[in-house]
Amino acid sequence: MRASGEPGSPSRRRVLKGAAVAAGTAVVGLTGTPAHASGPRDCAATARMGANAITLSVTDGALSWSATREGMTVIGTSALGFTLADGTILGNDVIVLDGDRDTVHRTWSPVYGRNATVTDHYQEQRWRLRDTATGIRFGVQIRAYKSGVALRYVLFGTGTAVIADELTTFAFPEGTTVYSARDEDAYVPVAPGAIPVTGTSTTDNGPLTDLPLTATLSEGLIACVCESARLNYPRLMLSSTEGDGNTLSAHLMEYTARGTGEVEPTSTVTTPFATPWRVLVTGSTHAELIDNAELVLNLAPPNVLPDTSWIKPGKVFRCELTTAAGLAGVDFAVARGIDYIEYDAGWYGPEFTTVDATTPIAAIDMPSVISYATSRSIGVFLYVNRLALTDADALFALYKSWGVTGIKLGFINDGTQSMTDRITAWARTAAEHELLIDMHDDVRPSGLERTYPNYLSLEGVRGNEQFPTATHNVTLPFARNIGGPLDYTICYGQSRNKTTNAHQMAMAAVYYQPLNFLFWYDKPSKYATPANWPGLPWFNAIPTTWDESRALAGRIGEYAAVARRHGTTWYLGAMTNETARTLSLPLTFLTPDTPYTATIYADGTPGTSPFRTPVVVSAVSVTSETTLEVAMAAAGGQAVMFTP
Repeated sequence: MRASGEPGSPSRRRVLKGAAVAAGTAVVGLTGTPAHASGPRDCAATARMGANAITLSVTDGALSWSATREGMTVIGTSALGFTLADGTILGNDVIVLDGDRDTVHRTWSPVYGRNATVTDHYQEQRWRLRDTATGIRFGVQIRAYKSGVALRYVLFGTGTAVIADELTTFAFPEGTTVYSARDEDAYVPVAPGAIPVTGTSTTDNGPLTDLPLTATLSEGLIACVCESARLNYPRLMLSSTEGDGNTLSAHLMEYTARGTGEVEPTSTVTTPFATPWRVLVTGSTHAELIDNAELVLNLAPPNVLPDTSWIKPGKVFRCELTTAAGLAGVDFAVARGIDYIEYDAGWYGPEFTTVDATTPIAAIDMPSVISYATSRSIGVFLYVNRLALTDADALFALYKSWGVTGIKLGFINDGTQSMTDRITAWARTAAEHELLIDMHDDVRPSGLERTYPNYLSLEGVRGNEQFPTATHNVTLPFARNIGGPLDYTICYGQSRNKTTNAHQMAMAAVYYQPLNFLFWYDKPSKYATPANWPGLPWFNAIPTTWDESRALAGRIGEYAAVARRHGTTWYLGAMTNETARTLSLPLTFLTPDTPYTATIYADGTPGTSPFRTPVVVSAVSVTSETTLEVAMAAAGGQAVMFTP
């Protein structure tokens, strides 16, 4: 595709000066100079909902935005705009042509999720703008929800536009700490101006951090920057801003995440075009941030699949690469309430040298394993490295003919516009063949699981199989998991863990992960004597999707407690960092006037290492009037099941 300015291509300026989407004839909600033929150069519009407000402003022609929660600044005056490939800057000198405002209140039911019903309630302001130097017309939308705020740009006209950079900034208040992480690094709490420089000459390079990015502010406020509805557009990273220690700047990725693809310094879009939403999920407390994570889903395009009856989230057990291990894995799955088995990397040969993913290695009789699994109502997932995805349609059709249920794609390092398009296409193609999909490595959430509900989960995080610290584990509920589902393999019973087994158990309730890999690195034979593993009944019972979720307590990097309901049973997970602590948790989420049995899996007397701390099981009667004292050892946790 030609970039604008090349011979034979339409001028981007001429295209964007063409027909515009009508947005009303009066400027609604503006303050300052009234609208007139040339439009105001100083004005503002605010969208409000609950405690949140987002304001769009033009000051002496410069476009900006800001956001507050409970009247306190979350984002100060911050720049908006674009740089086009020919050097045109949109946003520095604009006039407001017109605008309008809407308030929307509706509910919708996801195919699966944190809650059975999602409330979509927001106020929106829209502006149509004209760049004074070029005459190019474009728009900005802002929305306020009770759970946060969001903004995006709209390019008008019919044709193409070539975007070189996005000028959005995030000016945080003095004293803000952000939790920065890139690729599979651990989170580093730093000032916005101190994000570490990472990358090489063949990757995006600089003081860059991946999204979601969480910021803690004064007065206990917390916010998480995410993106939603990323289609046909590069992935957003954020960068420290030279000379401004409190401001982060948008960075549109030009490379795939690990520099394995061609550089794409610009992105060509077909107009009219709406960019992804820049989302700020907010909370007056850290726990509230967890409850507000569905904002990303609300902003994503609705489900496009006409039939979703075949989409079944669940628990997965990874098998060793033999026929016998697959058959034993099926039996283990049946005995342990697990829904799927998986053959991971290597089932068709070395993943970086074998690009034919159609023939299993000699050690695996795939038809026999799949037939046996199917006969016992267990599904089969197969891992595929992206190098073998040269013809995804043919490959997925083949797997469907085998009876495969889902695919786990590896080394899907997104970043560029073309990689965004490939990820979307893989999700769509998998859906056409009724295959579930799980994407691994440096891929980041943007709400695509709402649009293609077969896209159950993704990684994009320093995984639990790397045996991270307890501090890392209690950062994730307030950071990466805010952006979307998290594939975080639970390593119960692993001697390399830096946490207790009760801490590992609690993950199944604390994290939202509709596809949950359990007993990582293990064989069924390890659990042949269940009495040695008192946590097994918890994993047998706990589901992966929910009718209702409540964050009960938490502070990023310190502790988290989350309760989730499936049917009439509640599951509570609590985790702490390397500091032992006791949380007093009122059980007000339980149905009033109903007695429950609480089966408690708690840390026992601390061992010589966190892993050696035993799990102690007890049962008590509780009601909604009870306050539960949840004691956790250092790097420990607690898992509780409440049955009426």
